[in-house]
Amino acid sequence: MKLGRLNHVGVATPSIEKSVAMYRDLLGAEAIGAPFDLPAQGVRVCFVDAPNSQIELIEPLGEASPIVKFLEKNPTGGQHHICFEVPDIHKAKAEMEAKGAKVLGEPRIGAHGTLVIFVHPRDTGGVLIELMETPGQAH
Repeated sequence: MKLGRLNHVGVATPSIEKSVAMYRDLLGAEAIGAPFDLPAQGVRVCFVDAPNSQIELIEPLGEASPIVKFLEKNPTGGQHHICFEVPDIHKAKAEMEAKGAKVLGEPRIGAHGTLVIFVHPRDTGGVLIELMETPGQAH
């Protein structure tokens, strides 16, 4: 597996609208996508473009959302995960598991429309890592 570019930083938020206002009004973000629902993952998502990456704002979509527990511990929100691109998600998953890291579930379609996996934070220095197949690299 070859680690690719940082694609985005996932930020959990109780309110995408308030977070968008902060990135726009306080930090001067200009390119902000429209929020959209990802029911399969239990989240509502919005991307804020930065010159070299993106911020993925994630809000719970219902009480069963995996973000709910995070926000219970961090009521104002905060960094949830970081996402790196990899050339082949299936090879990356196999390599992570061969090295003893716990991969959370099977590859699934993420917010960018490409396959993603998550690696448990206990195996990655306390940070939830998302690995995303580089767009256009599907095998």
